[in-house]
Amino acid sequence: MNFNNLKYSKNHEWIGLYGFNNDNNNENIYAVGITHFAQKELGDIVYLDIEETIIGTKIKEGNVFGTIEAVKTVSDLFMPVSGKILEFNKILLSNPEYLNKDSYNKGWILKIKILNKKEYDILMSFKEYKKYIGEK
Repeated sequence: MNFNNLKYSKNHEWIGLYGFNNDNNNENIYAVGITHFAQKELGDIVYLDIEETIIGTKIKEGNVFGTIEAVKTVSDLFMPVSGKILEFNKILLSNPEYLNKDSYNKGWILKIKILNKKEYDILMSFKEYKKYIGEK
């Protein structure tokens, strides 16, 4: 993933265009994950808790969609935008270390259909996110 093509939330999730749904229409599909900064702050991630029943549900921006457990802490995962859950990365259930090793590629967590594009448009750019976390 190209960091400049992603959007970022204040809860340290990223979201970016993943591809197209070619079933019946060409709706955009977006991937959601945690940022490199978030995984670094959490430390070694040992468990991801997302219910399989999440697929097909609609979750509003800011609501919790799962939890992530590291050696030292457990943290909620928040939806960066309102979306319909299309898929979650089941590989992370048995390989949560991908969130530490490759949080922008193998470590994607959800694929969603955005329900409110305005919420996406107001998320931070990479440059804005770097400033938000205090990086230059």
